[in-house]
Amino acid sequence: MATTRMILRAIKKRPFLFPASSHSFSSSRHGSTLVVAEHDSGAVKPHSLSAVTAATSLAGHGNSSVSVLLAGLGPSLHQAASHAASSHPSVSQVLIADSEKFKSPLAEPWAKLVHLVQQQGGYSHIIAASNSFGKNIMPRAAALLDVSPITDVTGISNAQTFVRPIYAGNALCTVCYTGSNPCILTIRSTSFPVPQKSNDSKAEASISQVNLSNFDEDLNKSRYISQTSQDDEGPDLGNARVVITGGRALKNAENFKLIENLAKKLGGAVGATRAAVDAGFVPNDLQVGQTGKIVAPELYMAFGVSGAIQHLAGMRDSKVIVAVNNDADAPIFQVADYGLVGDLFEVIPELLEKLPEKK
Repeated sequence: MATTRMILRAIKKRPFLFPASSHSFSSSRHGSTLVVAEHDSGAVKPHSLSAVTAATSLAGHGNSSVSVLLAGLGPSLHQAASHAASSHPSVSQVLIADSEKFKSPLAEPWAKLVHLVQQQGGYSHIIAASNSFGKNIMPRAAALLDVSPITDVTGISNAQTFVRPIYAGNALCTVCYTGSNPCILTIRSTSFPVPQKSNDSKAEASISQVNLSNFDEDLNKSRYISQTSQDDEGPDLGNARVVITGGRALKNAENFKLIENLAKKLGGAVGATRAAVDAGFVPNDLQVGQTGKIVAPELYMAFGVSGAIQHLAGMRDSKVIVAVNNDADAPIFQVADYGLVGDLFEVIPELLEKLPEKK
């Protein structure tokens, strides 16, 4: 078991930089890929850029081109289109659907849009991130296209063969797609990290409008009401390089501020177990695990986390895992690189005192 000094050494040792993505692919036929992308504040979201990474890998090994689909309304959409056009040299086209119909992120019109664009473009593959956005849209789009989607893909062997986790991440399954086009995928974004953009690449893809004249508008079964989000100045949990997670052992929401203070000091994001979320300590958008967010940061610190299999499924790909728990037999220690049996109410204040201020 580690001491607090060893934990501090582990924190200082890591450079917290994502490695470049490296995947090997082969394909026996040519095709084209459509990336269904999410955007916000004039930029494509990081999860969708990971989907572009997966798609561009296919493009380099048989598929002839990569197109990115964006939908929304107004200047923000066009700013995001410019961002997508320069996101990767393999992106050949950005399609935008600028319409009041896509002002709100409802799955029904989005799925119909994917169906329409597929009819116009005849893509061999359609890819989206396996987050709430992709999970909401892609199954509906697959049903409209009468194909079976492959979800939560973590590896691509060739244009028809993919790897995905099963049994809460305890086993990997190789799936061969034998259905008709398009092959619909959702990818685990942590398995396809976005490489740093090269300054040498100045080429931008073309941007064109989707022809919506044949878009079938009808009364949807769902209605957009409102959207709320947590006011947080820290990094996004799904893409943070450092994640500090607390469990039920923190006892209440007031004590959870210890986790928040440590995250601020390390420039990281706050995470929580399902037990902590169910107890009302933090909102559910901070939940890490099989039914929450999948993370793979450079440093993952777990305080008072027992290590249930559902939680491990959401963080086991982290580069360095540090666990603090007063139970020496806690399952979290089986996956931790550094483990400390101790009282988190003593360990966290000591770390806060000894860690230097983030610059």
